[in-house]
Amino acid sequence: MSKLRMAVSRLLALGGLTAVSGTSYVLYKYSSLNEKVDCRGAVYGKKDFEPVLNSQVKWDDDWDCRKIQIKKDLLSLEPQEITHSLKNIDEKPKPTATRHVLLVRHGQYITKDSDEERILTDIGRQQAAATGVRLKSLNISFNKITVSTMTRAKETGVIISDQMPEVPIEYCSLIREGAPYPPEPPSKSWNPERWVTFYKDNPRIEGAFRKYFHRADSSQKEDSFEVLVCHGNVIRYFVCRALQFPPEGWLRMSIGNCGITWLTIRPNGSVSLRGLGDVGHLPPELITFN
Repeated sequence: MSKLRMAVSRLLALGGLTAVSGTSYVLYKYSSLNEKVDCRGAVYGKKDFEPVLNSQVKWDDDWDCRKIQIKKDLLSLEPQEITHSLKNIDEKPKPTATRHVLLVRHGQYITKDSDEERILTDIGRQQAAATGVRLKSLNISFNKITVSTMTRAKETGVIISDQMPEVPIEYCSLIREGAPYPPEPPSKSWNPERWVTFYKDNPRIEGAFRKYFHRADSSQKEDSFEVLVCHGNVIRYFVCRALQFPPEGWLRMSIGNCGITWLTIRPNGSVSLRGLGDVGHLPPELITFN
């Protein structure tokens, strides 16, 4: 018996745990009313021990506004044409391809005041080279590499591109680093005095999300793979938005230098996170978070 099972068995014997659904366990505390309250705060009656869901946020199927666009197209039609189009809306071509977006944070850089001075350190260049090798080893036909216009990201993108010279590379100012959203819980580093930055940066970063994250068009027949070389704050915000998590939770995640984050967008609009800030391709001495 494993140490974990032994510990669970002891807690069961002491009355600290109640077993439910076979090998699953829920930790309870007892109230003065002899009701059971689990660690999430859900109240269980004296006889009914099934979990009570306090809230459940529904997935928004039209998160990328693809269905709204179809409805907007109807506005230009005559009333009789609208009726006909609504009857045949389910017959319109639907996406069949899957889009994969791989986000790479830049390598370690020298901390200076100006962007031009924030160049990669020697470790940062090694990180970028190792990341290029890793991406090439996946044997994926990447469609494009898009790079932030900030110095540290451009240097990282070029080094990665050297490993895959056949992949087109372009630059985009929308994915520059910034303050994506006021974090919760609050952070001393992101205090109210700096909130004016959120109002400036959020529209830009949100615009980048809408540009790069969406299901494939119906005209796309093959799965696509795109690489975005950008920044930690931007990547964390993208993950929250793509998974429909509260955007204020972006600061609760950590992304290492040249960590790879992989998001998959399926034809029906569902999104899955295949990896978050993966630095497994880097040796321990090259793993940094600056």
